[in-house]
Amino acid sequence: MEIETSWHDWKKTLGQAVNTAEFVGLSDQTINKIAYRLGNFFANNFDPANREQRLLKELWEAGGEDEKRSLAKMIAKLAERDVKH
Repeated sequence: MEIETSWHDWKKTLGQAVNTAEFVGLSDQTINKIAYRLGNFFANNFDPANREQRLLKELWEAGGEDEKRSLAKMIAKLAERDVKH
């Protein structure tokens, strides 16, 4: 399945989700666990809609478990930063 969206729209949506999670009191650790689970879900079920998402999928597929967790954490931070600025 493919989700058609621009890179900036995708980051904005993700950043809003991270902000909402923080607002309802989820810890950074919980947010990172959710980001990791979502990363697995998206990598296994969706075709990337743009070159940035394609790169993320390829990095995800190349990484080990610790690297995937780090990538998920960095993506969440990136998206959150973009929403706050």
